[in-house]
Formats: sequence, C-alpha cells, structure tokens
Amino acid sequence: MSCEIHRDHPHQHGPDCGHTRIRHDGHVDYLHDGHLHHPHQDHVDEHVIEVSETNPDGCTPHHRCQGHDPDHVHGPGCGHEPVPHGDHTDYLVDGHLHHPHGDHCDDHGPIDVVR
Repeated sequence: MSCEIHRDHPHQHGPDCGHTRIRHDGHVDYLHDGHLHHPHQDHVDEHVIEVSETNPDGCTPHHRCQGHDPDHVHGPGCGHEPVPHGDHTDYLVDGHLHHPHGDHCDDHGPIDVVR
C-alpha cells in the first residue's frame, strides 16, 4: 500500500499532542485541521474514513441529530471537527459522523474516538 504523504508537517502527533484520536483500520489517527493524520516512519500519512456498511454516505432525512440544536448547520467554524469521509467532509458529533445535506444532516455512522 502506498502512502499519501502530508508534506511539510512539523507537528509530532502522539497521545498528548492535543488532537482528537480516532481508532481507524487497526491503528490510531489524529484529527488535525480537517485532515486525518497517521504518523508513519519519517512522515505523516493522510487517511480517510472509508465509505462502508458502518460508515455509509447515503441520505438519512429522518435522522434526529443528537449532540446539537436541531437548527445547527455544520460547516467551517461550526464547532464540530471536520473528518474526511470518502470523497467529502463530515463533522464529528458525539462519536458519529454528521453530514450537512439540504435542510437536514445525514448520519454517516459511528467512529471510534479514543479517550
């Protein structure tokens, strides 16, 4: 498997670096400025939460958002961390991926946040 390298990344990720840790594909990644980073040898890889049965990318118009006001709109600066998922960006809300879609937000499944 080839690496998708995040260039010019001087920050050292680790358990005390301050970034949200996500258990993903058998290892721990770090959410950092809308990226999912994985320290790997002498560089940092860019990872993405894959679209899967656990983390689908479909529309869920009847999803009742937990963890925020029903009128909340996800987007840059909304207070929820952006997470790369498939070919789009979702937002981390109480261990779930939320995706803004028209007049609602879709539930794109749980992710394992390391506490």
